Amino acid sequence: MSLRKAYFLIFLVLIVDQLSKIYVKTNFVLGDEVVIFDWFRIHFIENEGMAWGTKIPGEYGKLILTVFRIFAVFGIGYWLADSVKKRHSTYLIVSIALIFAGAAGNIIDSVFYGVIFDDSTHNLATIFSPQPYGTWFHGLVVDMFYFPIWEGDLPAWLPIFGGKHFMFFNAIFNVADMAISTGVGILLVFNKRAFPKHA
Repeated sequence: MSLRKAYFLIFLVLIVDQLSKIYVKTNFVLGDEVVIFDWFRIHFIENEGMAWGTKIPGEYGKLILTVFRIFAVFGIGYWLADSVKKRHSTYLIVSIALIFAGAAGNIIDSVFYGVIFDDSTHNLATIFSPQPYGTWFHGLVVDMFYFPIWEGDLPAWLPIFGGKHFMFFNAIFNVADMAISTGVGILLVFNKRAFPKHA
């Protein structure tokens, strides 16, 4: 796979990711939900950028996370260019491109959203607002895809979790997260094709 095709895939993911985030950010108030199906909803939340809303504590936690992710993207970018140069498997190159695009998509939120959008808590956000909600490198990541496929109490006979309330699937995510998960999934499922053993 050529580097040009990898760039096109990255560009496509970034465009879809950012358009979906900007649409939700400017058409939903924080916490708004649209039910598409009972098991699929558009639910607008924002977070610091880590899985399940986890964040690094402290005054500089968000900044540390954003800077770390930027360095990580540079590393992934080098891995992508090197893999294309060495003519590695298309499975590997597609995976790296998806992971790169997903990481870059969430970095855009973290770096820029705090200074181009105003607050979404009680009103629709406006883009390029004169009163932004944050500062550079302190933007919140926009998430919206929610799949509460099943919710209920687990059978009492189950070890550890028996009798407890449980929801599958309770994570809310975005296109960038989907790209990262797909890239990692390809590496796991098609590991032998992504990393073939040469004679």
